[in-house]
Amino acid sequence: MVNQQQADKMRSGKGFIAALDQSGGSTPKALLQYGIEESSYSSEQQMFDLIHQMRARIIASPAFNGDRILAAILFEQTMDREIDGEPSARFLWERKGVVPILKIDKGLTDVADGVQLMKPIPGLDDLLTRAVQHGIFGTKERSVIGAASPGGIKAIVDQQFELADQVLSHGLIQSWNPRSPSRYPIRHRRRPSCAMSSPRTSTTSRTARR
Repeated sequence: MVNQQQADKMRSGKGFIAALDQSGGSTPKALLQYGIEESSYSSEQQMFDLIHQMRARIIASPAFNGDRILAAILFEQTMDREIDGEPSARFLWERKGVVPILKIDKGLTDVADGVQLMKPIPGLDDLLTRAVQHGIFGTKERSVIGAASPGGIKAIVDQQFELADQVLSHGLIQSWNPRSPSRYPIRHRRRPSCAMSSPRTSTTSRTARR
């Protein structure tokens, strides 16, 4: 069941969406930008502990609040941890007025037909069930469009719609996030934007896709 207050905020609120969803591959770079060298940790667990401390400090800052920020995208481990003694998603919404969103993709495949699809997401139903229990509003999943390839773009759309059905079945909102990075020549054209699928829009969207 969608939290109506959160839905109203996402629909008409002002602010930006904070990306706090660095996963294993991007975490060392994020920590380095934060001032923590790779020599400061010796295991993946220590690395994730440090990145959670960084995220918790950012979120707990008085400047991080719903007046400026619509939502925050969380990494799975952040959702499963606590901030100031409260589950992270609950802290975000109840203490900060920021809508919690969960990153669910597990990275990208190699480039094929000008695009990068999402890798398989094992255990997704279990993850979505836990997301609901934690009070997550919706999900974010990334694809990459690197060329104006009708076949490749159709593959991305088909994959995202298939995933949307699974996300929506748990009462969550799916946020589409197709990207066109600057390294790709298609970048000079209009960049694909983020879109959201909800139970109210999914039928219309599927009709439009056909």
